[in-house]
Amino acid sequence: MQNPFTWAGFGQWAFAASAVAFMLLMGWRWDRRRRELADTGAIAGSGTGAGTGKAEIAAYVATAAWALVVAGTGLLTPIGQLFETLRSLVWLGLVFVLFSRDGRDSSVAPIRPVLAALVFVELLQPVLLLVAANNPGPAVPGIVQHTTVMFRLLVATGALVLVHNLYAGAMAQQRVALRWTCAAMAMIWGYDLNLYTIAYLARSVPQELAALRGVALIAAAGLLVIGAVRGRSPSRFSPSRAVAFQSLSLLVIGAYMLIMVGAAQSLAWLGGNASQLAQLGFVFVTSVLIVAIMPSSRVRGWLKVMLAKHFFQHRYDYRAEWLRFTRTIGRAGAQTPPLHERVVQALADITDSAAGLLLVPTEAGDLVLASRWQWPTVDVPAVAITAEQVPFFEQRSFIVDLDEVRSGIDFQGERAVVPEWLRDEQAAWALVPLLHFDRLVGLVVLGRPPLARKLDWEDFDLLRVVGMQLASYLAEHAGQSALLEASRFDEFNRRMAFVMHDIKNLASQLSLLSRNAEKHAENPAFRADMLITLRNSAEKLNALLARLSRYGGSNREQVEDVDAAEVIRAVADRYNGPGVIRVHVTHEAPCRVLANREALEQVLLHLVQNAIDASPDGMAVFIQCHVEGISGCIEVIDTGSGMSAEFMRNRLFKPFVSTKAGGFGIGAFEARELVRAMRGKLEVESREGLGSRFAVRLPLAAAQSLIEAMALIEAMERTATAPSPSENDAQGKKVA
Repeated sequence: MQNPFTWAGFGQWAFAASAVAFMLLMGWRWDRRRRELADTGAIAGSGTGAGTGKAEIAAYVATAAWALVVAGTGLLTPIGQLFETLRSLVWLGLVFVLFSRDGRDSSVAPIRPVLAALVFVELLQPVLLLVAANNPGPAVPGIVQHTTVMFRLLVATGALVLVHNLYAGAMAQQRVALRWTCAAMAMIWGYDLNLYTIAYLARSVPQELAALRGVALIAAAGLLVIGAVRGRSPSRFSPSRAVAFQSLSLLVIGAYMLIMVGAAQSLAWLGGNASQLAQLGFVFVTSVLIVAIMPSSRVRGWLKVMLAKHFFQHRYDYRAEWLRFTRTIGRAGAQTPPLHERVVQALADITDSAAGLLLVPTEAGDLVLASRWQWPTVDVPAVAITAEQVPFFEQRSFIVDLDEVRSGIDFQGERAVVPEWLRDEQAAWALVPLLHFDRLVGLVVLGRPPLARKLDWEDFDLLRVVGMQLASYLAEHAGQSALLEASRFDEFNRRMAFVMHDIKNLASQLSLLSRNAEKHAENPAFRADMLITLRNSAEKLNALLARLSRYGGSNREQVEDVDAAEVIRAVADRYNGPGVIRVHVTHEAPCRVLANREALEQVLLHLVQNAIDASPDGMAVFIQCHVEGISGCIEVIDTGSGMSAEFMRNRLFKPFVSTKAGGFGIGAFEARELVRAMRGKLEVESREGLGSRFAVRLPLAAAQSLIEAMALIEAMERTATAPSPSENDAQGKKVA
């Protein structure tokens, strides 16, 4: 190793240190990738993330090898030139992998021509080395060296263009993951650009700048370490007007090279050590500027404004804006922000606003804060805008430029409706009303973008259209919330109606009992019947309380093995007294079904009571049970007036429709719902003038295993015929 206090020795030590730095970085990255694969599995590690990890490791290995070769042999030796070519090719490959992370051809297509040209230029370097080796004369090596420097300069220029578009084309939330990698690549190729520009103009590589190249590599390794420690997230890129941005980047770098030429000529006039010191300072300052300017949102905003102003008829790429808007509003997942926050983000992304607020109306009409996006510091009053100011936005659909309000401009009376807290908040930039059928459903307060500008007609038109679309989303969300709340109230009211129906029946029985007690209280048979009725009423009240205690639980009744014959006898006994037979049990074959005994008794009591009410006085009601296939069937038959087909179709099971005075009209409806909850069916047959037959069909207890097996087979068949998620994705790609 040479003396480190000379430029040659310092360069040798710097390259050796950078080689060690990149080897350590490679080892750490390899170990991290191995642990990631162990955690997520080999299949998960075989996708695009694994490809990026391999490309990064390859770039670190190539850089370490090149730095080691340069430290041992020198920068301008043939083997050093070959390893520099290898290093550049591998880093260009990493750029390509980062562009292709989202798997879409539209992300890679704009950079393919530039990348192919750069690879072709780099592959010419070995050819130039062969030419120089085969022509050892004094003239050819000098020409080859000058051409080599020119090619290095072209590759550095093109690589910086790619790095710029890689960072600028990434989505905002993914730029954090790319910032340090892009900064490291900008450091490497930015220093190369300055080094080879001066070498091309001076027709020789400055020894001082060549020695400091190793320091630039160490700085790049440090940037990569910072990025790796801060973590990475999957980066997806959405290039917008990529070709135009590349052209603008080329123009900027071309202008930079012209400035470099002029500066080099000016520095040459100084001569001596002052010239060398000025060159070192100039290279250092410009390299720092490249790394500092690239992530700047203000500079990128200025470039976008200049591009839209001078290269395009319209400010916005409407296709890209609509795709981004749809992606922001429509994305789903556990980590997805609430809709109100996404509404603000979707509108703020259009104008590059850094933050935003959403104000929504209350029942009183005042606007209050509903959500904030990246704006935790602003102090919003409890009533942000009063109800008296809301009609201004509804009637005019006017987008308010708050800078104009602060400067005293008043087009349509907006100064009177902008509250004081918004005027004092200098970061507030614009107010965008969200109107749905001329009704204000929200008001978005946009924060000031990094590059302050005046809103024009194109901003107003796009914000107004997007505001209407967002208003429809908010209105639909509010409607769904109201519908959900109404359905909960409906469920509660339905349960209360069932309770009132049961209480009404109990009250009727007890009222009848009290009236009869006045006449027959001394009759022992009546007293015995009265005790039975009171006991049954108490049991029904206890069952009712048990059902109420299960409110909010599953709609499925807990079923068990129940003897249907025993149930129909118990129901008949409730209506039959000594010497009075109102319900005849005509057939009670062995029939055990899967049911909830309390619910089944309640169903049969509803049906029997309705049959008695529909039959003339003295006409009996018949109840029977039997087995049909794998179901048990309980029938309630009357010989009353019967029902028409129209009544059975439109009114029989419709709740709150009754033909009886004082009736609730939910007996048949509740009976059907209870049977369905026990996985059964309620069937009805009727003829006007002849009577009706209600049949309750429930699964047999003996067939439980068979029924469960059939249900499992049906579920498997539905799963087999349903398209898989991968098939849906493939179909979606075909359609797209």
